[in-house]
Amino acid sequence: MIEIDQKLRTVDLLPAIQVMWQSSAAKIRAIESSWDSSVGSPVFTVAGRYTARGWTEWTQGFQFGSAILQYDATEDEEFLSTGRRQTVDCMAPHVTHFGVHDHGFNNVSTYGNLLRLMNENRIAENVWEREFYRLALKCSGAVQARRWTCIADGGGYIYSFNGPQSLFADTIRSLRAVAWAHRLGHILMDEHDEKVSLLGRLIDHAQTTARYTVFYGQGRDKWDIRGRVTHECIFNLNDGNFRCPNTQQGYSCFTTWTRGLAWVMLGYPEQLEFLQTLPQNNFTESTSKSECVEFMEKAARATCDFYLEYTPADGIPYWDTGAPLLHKLGDYLSRPADPFNEYEPVDASAAAIAAQGLLRLGQYMKNHGHSDSDRYFQAGLTVARTLLREPYLSTDDRHQGLLLHSVYHRPNDWDYIPDGATTPRGESSMWGDYHLRELALYIQRLAQSQTYYTFFGPPEFS
Repeated sequence: MIEIDQKLRTVDLLPAIQVMWQSSAAKIRAIESSWDSSVGSPVFTVAGRYTARGWTEWTQGFQFGSAILQYDATEDEEFLSTGRRQTVDCMAPHVTHFGVHDHGFNNVSTYGNLLRLMNENRIAENVWEREFYRLALKCSGAVQARRWTCIADGGGYIYSFNGPQSLFADTIRSLRAVAWAHRLGHILMDEHDEKVSLLGRLIDHAQTTARYTVFYGQGRDKWDIRGRVTHECIFNLNDGNFRCPNTQQGYSCFTTWTRGLAWVMLGYPEQLEFLQTLPQNNFTESTSKSECVEFMEKAARATCDFYLEYTPADGIPYWDTGAPLLHKLGDYLSRPADPFNEYEPVDASAAAIAAQGLLRLGQYMKNHGHSDSDRYFQAGLTVARTLLREPYLSTDDRHQGLLLHSVYHRPNDWDYIPDGATTPRGESSMWGDYHLRELALYIQRLAQSQTYYTFFGPPEFS
């Protein structure tokens, strides 16, 4: 269980955050100067050097988005130039990629961050540049929402790259692409000129994820633990009925892959923040705004509570809460995680994602008068403090990664294990590095009383 530091403040983390940005700058430059784009996108490190891994190209937006976040935090124009140029040169195929569920990861991290900065008056106004970003986000959201499976209860979901039968927990965070497109006034035009509401698809996907991916320990889930998450849900395409939980990257469907849990922890608070900006007339009588808020709050609180209870004292989880050799670590939840143990690896990338989810949920609950908001917010700061120092923050210029001890895919044995070790350790991932930067930016803005950071930013025209 996480030992929450109730006295920790956002300003207390600023010195460590500044060290992180200094290290981050060197690592972005190192990848930019050495990466061969012909081999694909950088995914994770092997002995400290970024490598590609063909599955889907879901990490390129994190690569170029990292440069944009670096500019956002430091105002170093070099990184804005890099992020802009690489977005224009490389990201167009992601906008019209019909084969993946990753549009929010790729396109919101690039086009979305750039449009947000323009809306915040952080980069100069340019009408055609603005329209370029707007069009990319409109198309991305519609393409993502078109990847749709209807289910028996009348709802549906954006299906994963595995096929129409597959719902991934991950997509709740990638749903930001659909949110951006709706915010920009876009709709999906389907067969026979049918107009499909992007907000409707966003709500349906979020509701299906909350209903089937998250467990609540009651009703259908009375045999299970509240807040647990399954990575994948399988549906029968013949009748649209839910068939079973499943996993691709976790140990089993009856255990919780912690990065999948983290995606859900962050995805719902972000969507709750987004819903607060929408007028009531955006919603229908069948699904009111209050009903959407209710199921999202329920899912967010359940998953964050699970994380707090089933994560070691310093806030860093092992890669799966049911990993088969965890029992050999003894009472591992009562002490800090050990990334160098010989039985099961930790996943610091899950912690970086989860920490932001805890902070956003805490901030959201504080804004809405909930008495226990500090519990989540202080837990998020506690996790962030751990990540911003050794052995998780990398300041070694010889290592291209920023956040160490990240895990990609244990069942496929894709993670590098150094000589003499039995478990992966000491490596980084593009999503882990990006989310550490995003976490740091979020805390930095709060500490310095700057504009509150959301993926959608302020309204374009006020």
